[in-house]
Amino acid sequence: MNRIALVEDHERLSTLVRKALAAAGIEVDVFDRIASAGHAIAETPYGAIVVDRGLPDGDGLSLVRRLRADGNVTPCLMLTARDAVHDRVEGLEAGADDYLAKPFSMEELAARVRALLRRPAAMQSLNPAFGDIQLAPDQGTMSCGAETVTLPSAELQIMLCLVKAEGLVVRRAALEAAAWGLTEAVTPNALDVALHRLRKKLQAIDSTLQVVNVRGHGYALRPDAS
Repeated sequence: MNRIALVEDHERLSTLVRKALAAAGIEVDVFDRIASAGHAIAETPYGAIVVDRGLPDGDGLSLVRRLRADGNVTPCLMLTARDAVHDRVEGLEAGADDYLAKPFSMEELAARVRALLRRPAAMQSLNPAFGDIQLAPDQGTMSCGAETVTLPSAELQIMLCLVKAEGLVVRRAALEAAAWGLTEAVTPNALDVALHRLRKKLQAIDSTLQVVNVRGHGYALRPDAS
């Protein structure tokens, strides 16, 4: 999933991070407390987690330690104003995968996050493909052969889930979480509207695939039977 959790209480910084990562095709859910982030991470399969150390309800390292103790291996990047060697070592020993000291450039942060997104066990490409379609998250496009269409953020995240599932069923709730996260208000038919548009776009690029509703289970990319 090209959606990450950012645990950061500095509003201006979190806004800058969201914009920088969105430009790279990565959506961000922002949490300003360890407690709220922990609940969301337990419910949503984020591709990576970016955690500030200095948070109102504690040290961000405590969240990383708890995740690792629970068997959650989602890649984690620690943000901190501290740059001492022992602080870096402490973060890595707590289970963090990378460490970035403030102040940092948004370009470097985006590069670090993209690197973490390559780390899941499946080692999936950041430009995933399935059947005859390929996605380019950094460009916000979906292609089939020489044909290309643009995908808005929500549609892109839905297609990333479906493509990475490689024909297996993805639950409705998982697609909604991928598209809009847990922090945005979503209308009941928002997913249906997005899927309708995606079906039209798959037809427009002459793909042999279609988004199929597997009743009672969810949705999957399957060969178009029409």
